[in-house]
Amino acid sequence: MLALLFKNFIRSKGTKIGLLFLLLIGFISLLIGHQFQERQSRNITEAATYQKEHIARNAAYHSDEMGLLLYYVKFSLVNKTFPISSLAIGQRDVNPSIQSVTIRGLEGQKYDSELNNPHNLMLGNIDFSFVLIYLFPLLIIAFTYNVISEEKESGTWKIVATQSDNTFLYILKLFYIRILSLVMLLTIVLFIAIFLLNIPFNKSLFTFYTISILYILFWFAVCFFIVSLQKNSNFNAVILLTIWLFLIIILPATINTYIVNKYPVPEALELTLKQRNAYHEKWDMDKTATMDKFYQHYPQFKNYVLPDTEFSWLWYYAMQQMGDDESEVQSKELETKLKQRNEASQNIAQFIPTMHTQIQLNEIAKSDLGNQLLFMEKTNQFHEKLRLYFYPKIFDNADVKKENWSKFKVETFEDTSKTNLATTFLPLVLFNLLLIGFGWRNFRKEKEIF
Repeated sequence: MLALLFKNFIRSKGTKIGLLFLLLIGFISLLIGHQFQERQSRNITEAATYQKEHIARNAAYHSDEMGLLLYYVKFSLVNKTFPISSLAIGQRDVNPSIQSVTIRGLEGQKYDSELNNPHNLMLGNIDFSFVLIYLFPLLIIAFTYNVISEEKESGTWKIVATQSDNTFLYILKLFYIRILSLVMLLTIVLFIAIFLLNIPFNKSLFTFYTISILYILFWFAVCFFIVSLQKNSNFNAVILLTIWLFLIIILPATINTYIVNKYPVPEALELTLKQRNAYHEKWDMDKTATMDKFYQHYPQFKNYVLPDTEFSWLWYYAMQQMGDDESEVQSKELETKLKQRNEASQNIAQFIPTMHTQIQLNEIAKSDLGNQLLFMEKTNQFHEKLRLYFYPKIFDNADVKKENWSKFKVETFEDTSKTNLATTFLPLVLFNLLLIGFGWRNFRKEKEIF
């Protein structure tokens, strides 16, 4: 019986076209992921080459003053991109994965990024997570909306009911065949991704695969529940597409608007202007006031006395430091509000399977907002380490030629945060069980089925 049902299902031209179309789109998404991966790898290689040449060139041109040299020299920090990130690009699409900074004011540099076509940013990338979240449900709806209603409308359901010992088991077999087809398609695409994108077999891949299957099962559970209402095909199609539109587009957009309004963040431009204004106004202020604040921030540098000259690098870098210090309130506010947005999104998404899946896929791929916040925090630490190393050399006007500049390589930040499997899987499992339970109850009420 099962083999016959599978042959009837797969023999349909609509089924073949749907599966082949989704397989093609899935493969295209992998190619887009591969392009993203190559671009990231190329950017990192170019950053390493550029930093080496950039430092050597400036050290040769500005060999007399350490302070002048470090005005120009940039040092890079890379946010490591994992192979699995190519499946769910997430925040990596808009936020830089490389931060190149001088030891001057940091806040004016943190939000520098590559120029991108706004139209492309609006459309986003068709990565695999997009195909899974948006397109898989549409094919599931197309395969299941008329599982029973079509046979009822054609008058063949009574024949099926009389020939089958258990019609509910027959319905489960119909769903099982369709579930198996979509899971097999998912497995094929991810199997190709493993080789095309060099994704290692590890916990992250297992978690990604499992939550993808649970998401597919969620949409089958939705369809199972709607089919259990025993309505006609038109009703099923309309209500399922309405649910898709609501869960995929309307509800996430509404929640995003709510979060943005509840946790308004200061613009990065505003923060940059605050830092630069705080720095520029120091040119017209008493130098002693600037130095007093600097010594308060770094008491270990009190032994460096401000020389009686019109300009000194000690005062200049103290002035740069004060620009960051005086914009610290806005910087902390931005960081806090972004964390609040991230936490609010995760908490609300536990009750919305589509949002939950997208957030979890990005988290597994280390391309979520949480990863970006960790990278920003690491950038602060990276910049502070550079300052503490070079400040004494600048203030002592150390010999540029005696510094081993070749040791300053591009550094890499690796996000080692762990994924909570219970938090990842539980919401989808509960929704699946709930919908299947309600669907089973509806079928039990139908005397025509049993």
